[in-house]
Amino acid sequence: MTDNTPKPIAVVGVSALFPGSVDETGFWRDILAGTDLITDVPANHWLIEDYYDADPSAPDKTYAKRGAFIPAIDFDPVAWGVPPAIVPATDTTQLLALIVARRVLEDATAGQFEQLDRERVSVILGVTSAQELLGSMVSRLQRPVWTKALRDMGLPESQVQDACERIASHYVGWQESSFPGVLGNVVAGRIANRLDLGGTNCVTDAACASSFSSISMGVNELHLGQSDLVIAGGADTMNDIFMYMCFSKTPALSKSGDCRPFSDKADGTLLGEGIGMVALKRLADAERDRDRIYAVLKGIGSSSDGRGTTVYAPSAEGQAKALGRAYEQAGYSPQTVGLVEGHGTGTVAGDAAELEGLRLAFGESERAGYCALGSVKSQIGHTKAAAGAAGLFKVVMALHHKVLPPTIKVERPNAALAMQNGAFYLNTETRPWIQAPGVPRRASVSAFGFGGSNYHLALEEYPDESTAPRLDVLPDELVVLSAESVEALQQRCRELVPDEVEDGMLEYLARSSQQTFDHRAPFRLAIVAADSTQLHSKLEKAVTLLERAEAFSTPDGIDFGCTPLEGSLALVFSGQGSQYLQMGSGLAQHNPVARASWDRLAAVDTGRKIGTTGYCMGGPMVMRTVAAVPDRLGAGGTFHGGGLATEADDSPHLLIPDTTAQMLHCVAANDDENDPEAKITLREAYAAAAIPAEIEVYAGTMHGWCPPDSQVYNEAQAERAWSRLLVLFESALA
Repeated sequence: MTDNTPKPIAVVGVSALFPGSVDETGFWRDILAGTDLITDVPANHWLIEDYYDADPSAPDKTYAKRGAFIPAIDFDPVAWGVPPAIVPATDTTQLLALIVARRVLEDATAGQFEQLDRERVSVILGVTSAQELLGSMVSRLQRPVWTKALRDMGLPESQVQDACERIASHYVGWQESSFPGVLGNVVAGRIANRLDLGGTNCVTDAACASSFSSISMGVNELHLGQSDLVIAGGADTMNDIFMYMCFSKTPALSKSGDCRPFSDKADGTLLGEGIGMVALKRLADAERDRDRIYAVLKGIGSSSDGRGTTVYAPSAEGQAKALGRAYEQAGYSPQTVGLVEGHGTGTVAGDAAELEGLRLAFGESERAGYCALGSVKSQIGHTKAAAGAAGLFKVVMALHHKVLPPTIKVERPNAALAMQNGAFYLNTETRPWIQAPGVPRRASVSAFGFGGSNYHLALEEYPDESTAPRLDVLPDELVVLSAESVEALQQRCRELVPDEVEDGMLEYLARSSQQTFDHRAPFRLAIVAADSTQLHSKLEKAVTLLERAEAFSTPDGIDFGCTPLEGSLALVFSGQGSQYLQMGSGLAQHNPVARASWDRLAAVDTGRKIGTTGYCMGGPMVMRTVAAVPDRLGAGGTFHGGGLATEADDSPHLLIPDTTAQMLHCVAANDDENDPEAKITLREAYAAAAIPAEIEVYAGTMHGWCPPDSQVYNEAQAERAWSRLLVLFESALA
């Protein structure tokens, strides 16, 4: 008997081109930073003075003048085998989609696209109707209308024809390639043609849910065995005046000029544009082929609204039906989901319907506020056919990086959210996604389209996060250099200052410098830089400062050491300085070891909620200075348990931060510190925490180092305190 149960689908590649950035790394960085990418309409789209009127009822005018727009992208037609002469007759979406498709396939094949067997590779994209170029081609055909109007004005025929010629010159002329150049289906067709793909190529149109209709069709191709790899997603660069007019006269655009999904101030959406794609593969095949796996697609739910008052009015019941079908296929309860990326357009009716649909689908729960809710539209507006692709990218990256991304522009939530009693809370800042072992992180994403097209995807993290690379979104990079003399170190600095600054240069230099750094070299330089320009400036400054041949440290992040390193490695935590909310949160976001420590603690029953702020039960801790850890910089050291072992030291030491003794005393609010029977030694507490026995432990306090036989209180308290301390140690050593 044939097993028709849908099998899990692996997301093995990602690619994105959305406002504010030119690739997926930049887009993810913008998402995490909560960057507002909505601006005034640029002149290369349409002129505000020509079409804007604050009065929504003004004929042939739009009351919106803001949106989100992708940056200028270099496109080399010759490199893509596209004759330069036909570029003006080819819609922008078709050309830019080539770039995004190639990137997603390069990612899916780990840079080995040329070796890929493409016979059963398909491309199915969400694209709505004809493309922007169609408007220009149709406008050129209005010459009879212009002619009649000019003749009715009594102008001489010569002036009539001259005026018509001038008007026509503003539009692209018809040529042989114009027909395919305006068609939406050729977005996929051109990808298959230029990249030589032998599987299915087509587009689907479910309005603003088009990306997910393409995902659904692509997954069916994989389930039926008709394709082995599918590119799916959405493409939409149609932010022309026609699209603004459509949304203005509905009306759905924000009168206040901003997009605020799920906010009590939401008054409409704003338009965005972009292209997003994922590469999909059967999970079993991806594991067999040792592919990169960013996340696992467990279920797809779709539905129609059925009969309603209007064809474009959203239905909570219809949406809830799609959600329920997704979780039924996924095989788990929605109450195990920790993140929902909503459709979240910011329209009053749309947000209200979606919140009610979520309530219907998730049902009642004893837990309140366990699931983060958000919408990337608060940052990039409504990207229409690509809206689902933008949301899916956000969710896939959130699962892969174990981070809860923010939704911006919400001071107070929509009243319908019922913040105190419902399952959802609006996540308004980036935070590490802490999850106790046993249940994987799960996230979902919705897309709903005009005409009652409802889609909901249910995804789950892949247990081995090392199979796919983490996108490099750290705000700074560390460049480390070593040499046998000051002169040699200066020369290395000069060699790293190229004539031109190139994209990605800083990341490359940081990575390569760390791989070659020798921490035992007599002269060592470390530079922290946010971008290539800053690095080059600091390198030049370092060359001058090195003339003194004395150790130095500058406030802007240049450190030079020239003292021989001997003895054991120590990690020093000063314990001084100001405290602040969310301390340690950034470390847990970017460092898997740090986050994993919090994950383990999430399963510990302490009677008090464990957060992700970097605070331990007895008080705050600050990590100020951390010595260079050898195995991060190529010296072959290893980290295990709660300590550090190096080649040069067979009995490593674990050095505990300032205020440790006080923290051990204050693990629980009701401890009786005067009870001598409750006292145990630090060594005993250390053993209770299951730290490897071969590691000596010294607890640092403001009054000096506490030896291992110092007394602390209550073995159970000590064990809990140690587990919290390990969070910081593992983080520092990662």
